[in-house]
Amino acid sequence: MISKISLAFAKCRKEKRPALLTYTVAGDNTKKKSLEILNSISPYVDICEVGIPHNTPVADGGQIQSSAYRAIKNGIKTKDIFQIVKQFKKDKQSKPVILMGYYNNIYQKGEDFFLKQCKQSGVDGLIVVDLPWPENKSFANKCKKHSINFIQLLSPTTSSIRIKKIMKDSHDMVYYISMLSTTGGTLKVSAKEILHNYNKIKKINPKQNVVIGFGITEKTIGSLRKADGLVVGSALCKAITVSLARGTNPVHSVVNVVKKLKAKII
Repeated sequence: MISKISLAFAKCRKEKRPALLTYTVAGDNTKKKSLEILNSISPYVDICEVGIPHNTPVADGGQIQSSAYRAIKNGIKTKDIFQIVKQFKKDKQSKPVILMGYYNNIYQKGEDFFLKQCKQSGVDGLIVVDLPWPENKSFANKCKKHSINFIQLLSPTTSSIRIKKIMKDSHDMVYYISMLSTTGGTLKVSAKEILHNYNKIKKINPKQNVVIGFGITEKTIGSLRKADGLVVGSALCKAITVSLARGTNPVHSVVNVVKKLKAKII
């Protein structure tokens, strides 16, 4: 059976554009608002990444950390995150959901229990930031048995030999980290260099869906539209932060950002 993630990329290829993947933190700034944001941006995006808030998010920059802290402060629990996803997926038009977080969240619940909850709530994929290949092989296989995509990560320092091995073990999508930085950092490398590295990955397996993330904003997204997919997170988290500071509705702010991003790649 073809996964919803694969179907999303196939639709984008047909429309001759990259997939737009958005990242928001579950529970920011409340559980209700978090769900509202997902429902409101769903018509404009292709895949929704939902972050599991962590109190020490080492891979994340300031904007996503602020989002995570707000969610934790408001009492978000793992069970609430699954409930948000389940509510979101009730809509037949909802987009695939990829949960993104750290292995500690999974370890605390137990791998099997966590995956069972993913399946029951409608999660389509998982990104575990601190569980690299080959240490993730056992868990990735468990994900596959539950029909959940485990998304492997590649970076500019990943060797060609290692890329080939990771690609061989990958599921329906691979995430290329554009630069050695935390999320939301200013893009320190040119679009030309990013696409050069991206094309090296694609040559290994042209059929694999490879997305680019880290440092992508409204200003930079257009120059990377040759990729299969582009991930934007910090810009959305920043929109929530600014909106809350101004006392305006964060849902409207995030939707406006997403619409502008979409306009740059169609």
